[in-house]
Amino acid sequence: MKKIVISEEIDRSELFGNLDSNIRIIKENMDVDIMQRDNELILRGQDTDRAESVIKELTEIMKKGETLDEQKINYVIALKDEGLSYEESKIDKDIICFTHKGKPLKPKTLGQKKYVESIRKRDIVFGIGPAGTGKTYIAVAMAVHAFKNKEVQKIILTRPAVEAGERLGFLPGDMQEKVDPYLRPLYDALYDVLGRESALRLKEKEAIEVVPLAYMRGRTLDNSFIILDEAQNTTREQMKMFLTRMGFGSKIVVTGDVTQIDLPRGKRSGLVEASKILKHVRGIDFCYLKDVDVVRHELVKKIIGAYDKYYQANPEPEEE
Repeated sequence: MKKIVISEEIDRSELFGNLDSNIRIIKENMDVDIMQRDNELILRGQDTDRAESVIKELTEIMKKGETLDEQKINYVIALKDEGLSYEESKIDKDIICFTHKGKPLKPKTLGQKKYVESIRKRDIVFGIGPAGTGKTYIAVAMAVHAFKNKEVQKIILTRPAVEAGERLGFLPGDMQEKVDPYLRPLYDALYDVLGRESALRLKEKEAIEVVPLAYMRGRTLDNSFIILDEAQNTTREQMKMFLTRMGFGSKIVVTGDVTQIDLPRGKRSGLVEASKILKHVRGIDFCYLKDVDVVRHELVKKIIGAYDKYYQANPEPEEE
């Protein structure tokens, strides 16, 4: 049994969470029972040391003026499992850029921080990981930062126009209107960082391009920050074509999730192949984000974990 005295300067309602939701998260992740008695928490179980360490870390975070949420609590627990503290990860000290509303954009996990550092250091970076890990959003934020600092003259966002497991049929409108639905996630990230009006204005000046991957063939892209999103849905030919568009003064970020391949049966993913062919090429970084880096609803992390566990137990034969 362990006892933790909660300082008077700590808001217990925030520490414990609504209806003790924060305490419940700790109990769900550890073999520990937690009871409150006056200004003390009483811990019983196999994981009292871990739970004590997490609770003390959370109080230190609160003392610095940061608010607690479900994602942050789960992240502190995950860091403890790796023998790290939230302070050691220093993710709250690294500002990527500011949104059009003045909000600082920072990496929220250690995996995201390493991803940001790789983009700063390397000219080609692959960000590979499950949904919700901020692969595309961070890449767009880094592109905006580079553009505002005049490190590049243009931002180019692209993705393959592949339907996610369903046939959408005929789409009305001109060519741009036909491909825009496929590019919507890129627009969303761009509008969030730059603001809709500013992004559209730069698009009109052709300082920003949002185009399907097919439009990239035959081009040489100098002084550009180029992002290829949903790269798991490129073919091997498309991936090679894209990577060889790179010109002088440019930077490329390729993002994708190898568990969400929507290519027709028999087509090999260009992202999967590139990760094998290019892994030892100097100057190229591969950043693998994990479910602990998910910054969406906590259920997203649990869904990813459940699917990973299922497919590990029931592997599908590899397609040729």
